[in-house]
Amino acid sequence: MSGPLTLVTGATGFIGWHIARLLTERGHRVRALCRPSSRLRELSVERVNGDLRDPTSLAEAARDCRFVFHVAADYRLWSPDPKQMYETNVQGTRNLLEAAERAGVERIVYTSTVGCIGMPQDGIGDEQSPVSIADMSGHYKRSKWLAEQVALEQARAGAPVIIVNPTAPVGDHDWRPTPTGNIILNFLRDKLPAFVDTGLNLVDVRDVARGHLLALERGRVGERYILGCENLTLERILERLAALSGKAAPRLRIPYAVAYIAGLLSTAWANVSRREPLASIEAVRMSRSKMFVSHAKAVAELGYSPGPVDDAFLRAIAWFSENGYVPSASQVHAPVAAIRTSAVREGTPTQPHH
Repeated sequence: MSGPLTLVTGATGFIGWHIARLLTERGHRVRALCRPSSRLRELSVERVNGDLRDPTSLAEAARDCRFVFHVAADYRLWSPDPKQMYETNVQGTRNLLEAAERAGVERIVYTSTVGCIGMPQDGIGDEQSPVSIADMSGHYKRSKWLAEQVALEQARAGAPVIIVNPTAPVGDHDWRPTPTGNIILNFLRDKLPAFVDTGLNLVDVRDVARGHLLALERGRVGERYILGCENLTLERILERLAALSGKAAPRLRIPYAVAYIAGLLSTAWANVSRREPLASIEAVRMSRSKMFVSHAKAVAELGYSPGPVDDAFLRAIAWFSENGYVPSASQVHAPVAAIRTSAVREGTPTQPHH
């Protein structure tokens, strides 16, 4: 293969895996930076062991690369040691961007998060919505906001950095899984008896991967691009999952105050037991505001055109069921033909949802 050598961090995770796969399909020679303990599955790429906190390993990883996708992050809504999150997400981003620039990398796409986008009260956020660190609830969002500031700072200093802000991705190969994947899993496992009045912007993870490549090809250095699709309340998300899986959707909506108390108790116990809480206080606080955004800028400047989220729901249901995440696959009654068709079909383009 004679395509460009492209470094991907986070290829063992959800979004990074899909980016690495798409790059190989497009003819790139992909080099994946992995921690020694991480599993790199179902990808034909060059593996290099390293750590975002180790500049020496990053210099070796970036050597001879034309492009870099920095996707890796410590993505947890609770951690027994939040300091590690800042070391990886903030200092690790600085280390990686500096290594890429020293290696003469031509273009760098940095994966931020929709959590760094300003959310107007009862409105739709976009790349221009005012936001500051004071708007960031919890260590994950604060660390990612600070990391995004590092990327913007490097771009202003001349580094060829383009920033993308994915919303909540859905689909197959959600290995760990992500918080959004856990919503689907808990629904399939009958562990969601109730819900809170919140909302998310969901997007097919394959569209997020395509959006990253579009940002590489067409993005403007120093600009941010939201990669999203549909703004949906949690109630509507659960109704769609019910329709696609044949399972019943929960009908009980619990007040925010009740969820807040449950989050406090769950997190307090986690801090004692050192086990991840069922509902962290950070997740509860994030649920207070509907994270509704527009991806119109990515449509206009990148040619980004996301497909239906229902296709991604079907692939997620099938993948979780087939890979042992759901206790009994027979509990999921989505039409088998529809799931298999969706698993191989690319979503048809849709207009942006505002």
